[in-house]
Amino acid sequence: MSRLREAFADGPAFVPYLAVGDPDYESSLEYVRALDRGGADAIELGLPFSEPVAEGPTIQGAVVRALEGGMTPTRFFEFVEELDTDTPLVCMTYYNLVYQYGERPGPRPFVERAADAGLSGFVVPDLPAEEAGPLREACDEFGLDLVSIVAPTTDDERLEKLVAVSSGYLYVQARLGVTGARSDVSSDTAASLDRLSGVDLPKAVGFGISSGEQAAEVVASGADGVIVGSALVDIVAEGHENGDPTEEVAVRLESLARELKEGVERGFSRRPPRTEGS
Repeated sequence: MSRLREAFADGPAFVPYLAVGDPDYESSLEYVRALDRGGADAIELGLPFSEPVAEGPTIQGAVVRALEGGMTPTRFFEFVEELDTDTPLVCMTYYNLVYQYGERPGPRPFVERAADAGLSGFVVPDLPAEEAGPLREACDEFGLDLVSIVAPTTDDERLEKLVAVSSGYLYVQARLGVTGARSDVSSDTAASLDRLSGVDLPKAVGFGISSGEQAAEVVASGADGVIVGSALVDIVAEGHENGDPTEEVAVRLESLARELKEGVERGFSRRPPRTEGS
């Protein structure tokens, strides 16, 4: 069993996201460590790319700050090594950075370096399932997972292709559109989870979750985990704009992480008992 699958083995997982290098390298290290202390079961680390097409304004802002602060793939891998955590780490980035990393185009050098740094897998939002073969092969070679994003509008044929190239978990997009915190849970969530009930991979729901109660609602509806990004990035952005000390921002991040983790656990306790054969 991979490290990412293990993160879901004992119950639903809390998977936070931050853009690495936002707003600077040292602060970002402290912020990710705060999420780790707050109960993260796995952490998605955004490697900034200049054209983050799947992201809303909040994470786009984080990407801009990180790039302006000098974040690069080389620095990203150094960051992962410096974290020194047992929590599984997932690189979320765009395929151009993966493909162009080595001396020759192709994903293998990037995956090899990721494995050496201690990463456990990837989420690549702009990589079509039909073109994921080389990255999937490299992940298999170096023991890493490839996580696919499934949207409410993903048709059955495409869903089958996405599942075929996926491992670790599925990132279930809770609503249409780009990333961003919301005040409600999308009505598409339960339907999406029902549709994936026969897939033998954990299903982690993201896009819009911002509170412990929302996390509880999503898990109670059957999710194997929740992914939270924009609500955490908002804390980083506000702290940066206000000039708050890194330590104070880290405390706020850890507090929200604990709330979200408790929500995940509370949602799991709300599920009806399983009957024999169910």
